Amino acid sequence: MNDSRWIRVEENGMRLLFEVASDGDVRFLHFGNGEPIGIESWPEKTRAKYRLLEVHASGENHDDHHGSKHTGTLPGKRLKLVGEEDGRNADGRLLVFHLKDDKSGLAASYHMQFFDGIRIVRAWTRLENTGNEPLGLEYVSTFTLYGIDKEGSTARDRKMRLHIPHNTWYGEAQWRSYRLPELGLEKVNEFSMKRLSYGSTGTWSSSQYAPMGFLENEETSGGLVWQIEHNGSWHWEMSDMADRLYLQLSGPTEAENHWWKELAPGESFITVPAAIGTVQGGIEQAIGEMTRYRRKIRRKNEDNEKLPVIFNDYMNCLFGDPTTEKLIPLIDAAADAGCEYYCIDCGWYSDGEWWDGVGEWLPSEARFPGGIREVLDYIRSKGMVPGLWLEIEVMGIQCRLASQLPDNWFFLRHGKRVIDHARYQLDFRNPEVRAYADKIIDRVVGEYGVGYIKMDYNINAGIGTDYAAHSSGDGLLEHNRAYLKWVDDVFERYPDLVIENCGSGGMRLDYALLSRHSIQSTSDQTDYLKNAAIAAASASLVTPEQAAVWSYPLKEGDREEVIMNMVNAMLLRIHQSGHLAEIDADRLELVKEAIKYYKKIRSHIAQGLPIWPQGLPNFESKWFSFGIRDESFILLAVWRMDEFENTVSIPLTELKGVPAQITLAYPKNEATTWTWDSTEGLLKVSLPQARSARLFEITWNYDL
Repeated sequence: MNDSRWIRVEENGMRLLFEVASDGDVRFLHFGNGEPIGIESWPEKTRAKYRLLEVHASGENHDDHHGSKHTGTLPGKRLKLVGEEDGRNADGRLLVFHLKDDKSGLAASYHMQFFDGIRIVRAWTRLENTGNEPLGLEYVSTFTLYGIDKEGSTARDRKMRLHIPHNTWYGEAQWRSYRLPELGLEKVNEFSMKRLSYGSTGTWSSSQYAPMGFLENEETSGGLVWQIEHNGSWHWEMSDMADRLYLQLSGPTEAENHWWKELAPGESFITVPAAIGTVQGGIEQAIGEMTRYRRKIRRKNEDNEKLPVIFNDYMNCLFGDPTTEKLIPLIDAAADAGCEYYCIDCGWYSDGEWWDGVGEWLPSEARFPGGIREVLDYIRSKGMVPGLWLEIEVMGIQCRLASQLPDNWFFLRHGKRVIDHARYQLDFRNPEVRAYADKIIDRVVGEYGVGYIKMDYNINAGIGTDYAAHSSGDGLLEHNRAYLKWVDDVFERYPDLVIENCGSGGMRLDYALLSRHSIQSTSDQTDYLKNAAIAAASASLVTPEQAAVWSYPLKEGDREEVIMNMVNAMLLRIHQSGHLAEIDADRLELVKEAIKYYKKIRSHIAQGLPIWPQGLPNFESKWFSFGIRDESFILLAVWRMDEFENTVSIPLTELKGVPAQITLAYPKNEATTWTWDSTEGLLKVSLPQARSARLFEITWNYDL
């Protein structure tokens, strides 16, 4: 006889099913688009595998033939329901399951926050040691879901496709999709030792992968999308158990990230949050839903509403060598082109080579004989908001202050300062470090009048700091959280300040930071041809209005080079650079034309959703397209890289049978031909040469 209690949840198009067994065991049996069918009749042994939470403590049995998988954890297996909450707050419905293990005294509160109108839920867990002995935590899941392949009748090796966002310096947002056997995960038994394990260790959260993924069921045309919202180490794994696939998301772990946390009696710990959604459709629909969610959780700010055009003098321009003499003509040219912010990039604080001497953030008198405020005031006089580059989390090993400060200002391992790329990592757990960082911000913003900060971060401090911590990963996690708190305090003091999040380009693309920062550097890529593929995929990892893309017309180039540089950025955030004061007048006019048009369309970027009619691009793509759809209006960028094929057919299947109006938006006066086949829903575009790009406007009225 089944004495279980069943909890059915339907919210925002998502359906969830939980079982509370007679002994208080909680099973998470379904999270999907449709009704769960037949689950109540599954064998008890199978349902018992569908654990809500995995927690492993030191000294406990790993009660599973698990290999490297984080399954069969204890005391996680012993957690029993002691109470539940089902309420609402400003965001939407909030479910909380309160559980406890009587043997160890571990209590857990598992949270699921829904967001009205969005098919995404945010999950996190709070643990508390209510016992009399310390508990050493080795692993805590943020989200666990079994049976993610149960819908449909086709074998999982044929119907499931995993989409992974590969990431690297100069090569961000490079998605690849795989059948599971292509990654070595094949069905060999009712469970396997093989797991697919992805993560990041250190202070760069996206140096190899962005902290997200998408699992598609091609038979049912549905899928599961997720992101881990953390600015440090994280991990997720996928494997099989009880003849089905499972997904587990977490922050740092001991096995993967050197994280171990001891909870003394009365102490608590909160996991890194993660967002998970179930969608009907493919990866474009999944990213669209995640875009809505990202906008919902983001700090409200004018920058993401107005999308001002930013000029930064680094990329293919001054490259970190600013002086008053070099800046004045660039400022004039940026203002003339229509830019609204001007950011002086690195080097302003050093007379010469600056890499290993950073840390005091005082302007160089040699570079600015009249003082840096003279240049900043000149930027203001041209109608632009001035900005400066900072890398506030590090201190160069040759910085004068570094030898004067105590070791506890810095990351330490085994009693020695951690050094990476000739920099020390400042430890933001230390209140003196935060106070010092506050003084820098107060000087730059309060005294210099800066309204924009490019906050860069060019090192990876590794597994963390073991100073005043239970483990290196514990020290890192607490530093990550202290840094976020410091950022929150800065915005509390300066709510109108714009801070760009940069980590050597896109090495910190995560929504712990991006829920606070309004703009993100997407890449340091110096080749505009490669930057095109990065730019066209960037809105998969960050909302379009937060994705800053370099546009850097070259001194020696042709019209098509300028056009592609501008198209790369025009559906996102224009991060203008290049020697605008030195390029030919006709090529400069193309820059001006693009910026002028951008100001007309940027409201669509701020509220539209990204589309990829030809699929997400990568560096091998010969033609690709990326667009923003805002109701009955599409802005569509098209790139041709192919040397041989001068024509491409772009499917716009939702517009089949619709007499759409298609116009060339940018550039207005370059050779381009196109036709619209409404019967087939195909836009055919011809471009006269390889390595060229165009931007189109598409409008329609379904009622006609």
